[in-house]
Amino acid sequence: MESTGFIHMSLTNLAAVMVFMLLVWLLSLARRDASIVDIFWGLGFILVAWISFFLGEGQGTRSFLVATLTTLWGVRLSMHLFARNWGHAEDRRYRSMRAAHGGRFWIVSLFTVFFLQGGILWTVSLVIQAIQHGGGPSQVTWLDALGLFVWTTGFLFETAADRQLARFKSQPHNQDKVMSHGLWAYSRHPNYFGETLIWWGLYLMALSQWNNAWVVVSPLLMTILLLRVSGVTLLENTMEERRPQYARYKRRTNAFVPWFPKKDTP
Repeated sequence: MESTGFIHMSLTNLAAVMVFMLLVWLLSLARRDASIVDIFWGLGFILVAWISFFLGEGQGTRSFLVATLTTLWGVRLSMHLFARNWGHAEDRRYRSMRAAHGGRFWIVSLFTVFFLQGGILWTVSLVIQAIQHGGGPSQVTWLDALGLFVWTTGFLFETAADRQLARFKSQPHNQDKVMSHGLWAYSRHPNYFGETLIWWGLYLMALSQWNNAWVVVSPLLMTILLLRVSGVTLLENTMEERRPQYARYKRRTNAFVPWFPKKDTP
C-alpha cells in the first residue's frame, strides 16, 4: 500500500509538471523566447513540493520544512533568473536550436526543451517526493539536522555567488572581463557548487527513512547535469574565446569545489 501511494503521488506530480511545462511552452510561443523555461524551472519544484505535501502521508515537521525550503530556493532562483534574463535576447543555446530547426522549432521545442526539462525536473524532485510521502521518524533526526546544515550552506553559497556575479556584470567597465573576486576567487562555478549542496542536503534528510536510499538518483543527476551537461562543461566550452583572461583564471582556480587559488602564473 505504501509503494502504491508513492506511485500515485509521483504520477500525479508528473502530470502536473507536464501541464505546467505545456503552459510555459505556450507562453514561450507568444514571446518567441524559449529561454523563459529557465525562469520557471524553480517554480516547477515548488509545485511538486506542495502537491506531495498534501498527497503524502507525512505532513509533519519534516514535510513542512522541505516544502518551505523548496519554496524559498525556487522563488529565489526564479527571481534571480528573471532579473538576469528579462529584456535580453533569447539565450544563445535556444537561438542555435531555433536556427537548426527553422520553422519547425515551435513544435520541436515542446519536446526537446519543455517536456525534456519537465522530465528532468520530475526526476530530480524524487528526493522531495520521497520525503513528503512520509513514513520516516515522526521527530526530527540527526540526519535531518545535518541535511538542513548542508542545504543552508549550499543556499547561502549559491545566493552569494549569484549576487556577486550580478554586481560584477552590472558594471560597464567589466565587460569582457573575468569575475575572480569573492567566492569566485576559490571556485570558477561557486553557484553550481552551492546548488549541488542543496540537493545532497535534501538527500540526507530523505535518509531519515532508510528505504529512501534509492533517491540518490536525484542529487546524482543534478550533480552530473551541473558538471557535465548544462553547467560547467557547457559554459567553459566557449569561455576562453569570449574572455581572453579566462585561461589564466582557469589555471589558478578550482573548477568546482572551492579551494585556495594556486600561485598566479602569467
